[in-house]
Amino acid sequence: MLDLLLPQRCLICFVPGDPVCGGCRSALRPIGPPLCERCGAATAWPVRRCAECTGRRLAFARARAAVEYDEAVRQVVAAWKERGLRRLAAWAAEIVVESVGRPEATCIAHVPGDPDRRLKRGHHAAERLARELSAAWALPFEPLLTRTRGSRRQRGLTRRERRRNVAGAFLPRARVPARVALIDDVYTTGATVNAAASALRKGGARRIEVVTFARAVRFKS
Repeated sequence: MLDLLLPQRCLICFVPGDPVCGGCRSALRPIGPPLCERCGAATAWPVRRCAECTGRRLAFARARAAVEYDEAVRQVVAAWKERGLRRLAAWAAEIVVESVGRPEATCIAHVPGDPDRRLKRGHHAAERLARELSAAWALPFEPLLTRTRGSRRQRGLTRRERRRNVAGAFLPRARVPARVALIDDVYTTGATVNAAASALRKGGARRIEVVTFARAVRFKS
């Protein structure tokens, strides 16, 4: 039913037509090399660890994102998540497939959302994106994680507060395959995907690749 609310204007420039018009789609800022090899942050030159991830214990092997989480993309993601525009998941998956290489994984999992917010929205963006990427990459979709509790919204929290907010929030449902692609909609500080990856490792995963539609870009180190 929420899909009936799909706008007849571009979410970014408000031109009548598709949810994201061709001009605004071509203006998206892809995140390409040079990158931090580990966390996928945009860097001035290739590095194994960057200022964002140096000194942090990361449970995932690497993270990659398709586009910068700038103001235009923020508007799209807000509509996708908060206004129930579910078909944007297929559009986002196309962008990811164009920009991010197929993970070296045997299955795809997603970061489960807060149960109260999922109930309110009627869907979960990360799960729908994971299902779309599962079909595009011919990798089985496996709901490997469960959320143990709700949590505050990450928006507006400091990096340390974000880590505490999601610490211990995920558990593996069953035995986890050795190589997993973990999908989320946005990578901001990496706190949420790292907590989810940690739970996957406890379940048996040995290599986890994080893939997100968008990523916050702060600076190039």
